[in-house]
Amino acid sequence: MADQERGSPDRLVVAGLGYSGIAVARAAAAAGWQVSGTARDPGRVVPPEGVAVVAFEAAGEAIAAATHLLVTTPPGEAGDPVLAAHAGAIRAAPGLRWIGYLSTTGVYGDRGGAAVDETTPPAPGQARSRRRLAAEQAWAALAGGRAVDLFRVGGIYGPGRSSFDDLRAGTARRTIRPGHLFGRIHRDDIALAVLAALRQAPPPGLRVLHLVDDEPAESAAVVEEAARLLGLAPPPAIPFEQAWPAMSPMARSFWAERRVVTNKATKAALGIAWRYPSYREGLRAILAEEGGGAA
Repeated sequence: MADQERGSPDRLVVAGLGYSGIAVARAAAAAGWQVSGTARDPGRVVPPEGVAVVAFEAAGEAIAAATHLLVTTPPGEAGDPVLAAHAGAIRAAPGLRWIGYLSTTGVYGDRGGAAVDETTPPAPGQARSRRRLAAEQAWAALAGGRAVDLFRVGGIYGPGRSSFDDLRAGTARRTIRPGHLFGRIHRDDIALAVLAALRQAPPPGLRVLHLVDDEPAESAAVVEEAARLLGLAPPPAIPFEQAWPAMSPMARSFWAERRVVTNKATKAALGIAWRYPSYREGLRAILAEEGGGAA
């Protein structure tokens, strides 16, 4: 989007052209932004039209020229990799007005099924979520002279990353744990929300935003709906207690915590309604985009 009042174009750098980063970059480029994105191996990335790819290690020049920076890369045990490599360029970037960081709702930890909103203090229980909170705090420290949006994101799904893939592969599991609700968000609604934030001109400071749809749901319900749309019988129901021993550590970390993440303040702040307010609309859109049908 050209910034007519300043007479120069807005430049977005997406630090991490992964699943969500590519979706945001595509949407921003289509809206007229100058967009570049980083990759550890640029040769392995097929960028959307209008998006330039730069090597992560060499991204300092692009960041120095950016007006907006979106960070999608997760922290490691050593901390946030973008800050580790490019903190100097970020702090010195003269035109950088906005920083967005894609975090996770996991920073809230286990709430026993209670609701959390954008003002709820985080209380991570998993090592992975504690690293996320530390990364959030590192980015928040830059909010003194810039706008910093922390996007706390639910379970991400979309084309190529949904229950359809497991059903077609014959690996889908229907785990039954009544009342255990998961918050999720379609990839394209992440792009919708980030683009809405980019178009605003918030004052310097920190803002917490929740990227979750309007209907947290049991995992089994999503699998059942996906199977119905494919015209397949759902996989056998497995009680949670029976499924637990065979779960991976990552799966256990999700199932061990219960919380309901709300989004009312986020949608009001960004002036948006989700394209896919529940998994039902999201699954139908994925099936249409993928061409539909059972394998």
